[in-house]
Amino acid sequence: MGLRIVQVDAFTDRPFSGNPAAVCILPAPRDERWMQDVAREMNLSETAFLHANGDGYALRWFTPTVEVALCGHATLASAHVLWQERQLPADRAARFHTKSGLLTAERRGDWIEMDFPAKREQAAEPPPGMLAALGLSGARYVGRNEFDYLVEVDAEAQVRALAPDFTGLGRIAARGVIVTSRAASGDFDYVSRFFAPAAGWLGPRLSRAVLERQAGAPRAGGLSGVAPRRHRAHPRPWRARRPRRAGCDRARGRVGVSGSPA
Repeated sequence: MGLRIVQVDAFTDRPFSGNPAAVCILPAPRDERWMQDVAREMNLSETAFLHANGDGYALRWFTPTVEVALCGHATLASAHVLWQERQLPADRAARFHTKSGLLTAERRGDWIEMDFPAKREQAAEPPPGMLAALGLSGARYVGRNEFDYLVEVDAEAQVRALAPDFTGLGRIAARGVIVTSRAASGDFDYVSRFFAPAAGWLGPRLSRAVLERQAGAPRAGGLSGVAPRRHRAHPRPWRARRPRRAGCDRARGRVGVSGSPA
């Protein structure tokens, strides 16, 4: 029996933009080698594999080259597909059992609210060659958490213009590097790009976000919002489009994520 894979564009309100991920809902667990082979064939930053497990779903994420312990946009895409495919009632929270613990997603009108662990960074010295590989002569701030380096620069134009040396970045002893700055537009608080060539991510697209300063605060618009808590982070993405169906070996249905069921 064939399996279906749906390709989803997360954090966007229009097709062919945002952050793409593939979602494969399995009837039972599959071996790691098979999932890695499928992810390599999909050749997206992330392919999510999930199957029913207890009170929710077991969820794993694979880049074209490695399995990763945490991924936001592919989790968002997985919840969206469960609701769109009617495998989960629209009024029920999606519960995902992962290598990073329990993650949840709930519908909030035209939004999806996710509850994630906040992996906080601490100030750090940039490792040799990292700024040069990014094409930067300096940075306002450099920090690091257990996964990634965080680099803050002066302006959005710098983030947009980055053309990294991916070979050089691949030598950095971390999953990846996030480069961020304050947004130039008043509609957003900050912009960022994520580069992780060692994990199969090249980060060609710009992400824009709004920081929600209190629960229930008006949203200024944009592609995602983040409401920090003490030990958790609550990303809230933008609107969604209905996914198109795809076959087992290739997925070509693109959607924007978070929206009303079809």
